[in-house]
Amino acid sequence: MQTESQVRKFTEPEGGGKRHRPSIAIGLWVIKRIERAIVRFSSLPDQPWFDSEQFDWTAKLQSHAPAIRAELDRILDQPDRIPNFQQISKDQENITRDDRWKTFFLYGYGFRMDANCERCPETARAVESIPGMYTAFFSILAPGKQIPLHRGPYKGLLRCHLALKIPERAEDCWIDVGGERRHWEIDRCLVFDDTYRHGVENNTDDQRVVLFLDIKRPMRGPGRVLNNVVLRLIRLSPFIRDAIRNHKAWERRIGDLDGAD
Repeated sequence: MQTESQVRKFTEPEGGGKRHRPSIAIGLWVIKRIERAIVRFSSLPDQPWFDSEQFDWTAKLQSHAPAIRAELDRILDQPDRIPNFQQISKDQENITRDDRWKTFFLYGYGFRMDANCERCPETARAVESIPGMYTAFFSILAPGKQIPLHRGPYKGLLRCHLALKIPERAEDCWIDVGGERRHWEIDRCLVFDDTYRHGVENNTDDQRVVLFLDIKRPMRGPGRVLNNVVLRLIRLSPFIRDAIRNHKAWERRIGDLDGAD
């Protein structure tokens, strides 16, 4: 279940210390019980991997892959203007500290990154058509990049990767979720529960890029209401607010560069 450090990002404001430890413990206790309710009311079983074909939106998203990749190619032409993940989300410093995992955000926890969506209009339209889409960005792994095993923060979301650029030696580039390793296939979706421990390795000389999505978990009855409330509270958390501020600051820096050209 949640570790203390994972709960801290939702319960402890910036500059927090020992005085906040009781709230961390309370947050851990609450989240554990919320996730039990999420499992109980989920329309899907509690398992690490899902068949992408069981979701109505995956086939349509896959059909847009060529148009999405064309927009991605234009973004990749200017790599210095794509931030490292930890430059946007400081919490990611727990799993990455170098410049080999870059991200280009379109949506983050429901917040729309307007400038990036304008640069990628076809991608923006495609992700906005997905019911329950909460986060969407290009996840760009450099050759040799490894992401250690870690756990996602909350079970009320499912994760999807649409593979856009896959190394030639695809067998040496993989994701492990819950102890089961899989490989990406170009223009195909992988759907999984990121609260199972998962890690990624790109042991090749090529780049790997996926369209990374978080989607609301399908729920029954009161579980749907509970999930919406929790996701709303997460949107209001210091962790998410800081990430949005960091992204806006990055956009301003890029805008200054554009103005200087």
